[in-house]
Amino acid sequence: MKKIKTIGVLTSGGDSAGMNAAVRSVVRTATYHGIKVFAIMRGYEGLIKDEMMEFTRRSVSNIINLGGTVLKTARSKEFMTKKGQHKALRNLKKHKIDALVVIGGDGSFRGAHELCKQGIRCIGVPATIDNDVAGTDFTIGSNTALEVVLDAVDKIRDTVTSLERIFVVEVMGRECGYLALRAALAGGAEEVLMPDIKFDMNDVCKEIRTARKKGKVSWIIIVAEGAGKAENVARIISKKTGFETRVTVLGHIQRGGRPSVIDRLLASRLGAEAVMRLMNGESDKMVGIVAEGVRATDLCCSFKANRDRDAGLYKLLKILET
Repeated sequence: MKKIKTIGVLTSGGDSAGMNAAVRSVVRTATYHGIKVFAIMRGYEGLIKDEMMEFTRRSVSNIINLGGTVLKTARSKEFMTKKGQHKALRNLKKHKIDALVVIGGDGSFRGAHELCKQGIRCIGVPATIDNDVAGTDFTIGSNTALEVVLDAVDKIRDTVTSLERIFVVEVMGRECGYLALRAALAGGAEEVLMPDIKFDMNDVCKEIRTARKKGKVSWIIIVAEGAGKAENVARIISKKTGFETRVTVLGHIQRGGRPSVIDRLLASRLGAEAVMRLMNGESDKMVGIVAEGVRATDLCCSFKANRDRDAGLYKLLKILET
């Protein structure tokens, strides 16, 4: 087994709080063991364009508390082509990089898996606010994003209660309702609409009319963006119930902010583990946290497997809303 002398680290896909803590952990664990580290800017796009620089322990000082990613991030259509991958491989060889740590979500891991097929050792570190990567209980950034959403929902409830209206709150989640469901449950919302679980707007409106007859005068309905636009949902509710409805779209505020303690600790553990796995000769794996212990999963399984649909939590929400 060839000894690793140099590794590269990149962040890819959507940013999430805690990515910087993961980069810091990778750099400092590697340098502790005498391994040189190259930081790759703007994900796979930077790998293709040779946007790299050597990082030392001092390079990652005072970033553990910062949101976003100091390495920047971008989506790369060119990397999805063989030509783009060959450019990336050429630049890796140019800098004598033996292995990569890829910090991101399922799309990032698909790219890492392709590089593994071409002989580059890669370990993935899961970082996405949607917590939709198989092989880990939690992804870096999901806890911080959930806290941001919950804080907004708590503040919106003050106005909802005061004005006795229906508020539809749109959160991120194109294919996964992780943020929507948990924020709804923890925030005491009356309904959640998400792509994971089928819903019927006629049933939602019927429940509102029935509850109104029993004296209920305010609602918070949380909608994951993949289930529909808040404006459309609000329009349907107003039309079918006759009740005044307002819309709040949280948008990219959910990605920002200082990472929570949970995300900083998770990032620190998984960043260090990724380096150790590479040193031990492992590749084509993702390191995650399962039942509070670190576990490795084949990269191909991390983006192919389906996560649980959270039917149990949704049922609990329906019980507690009444």
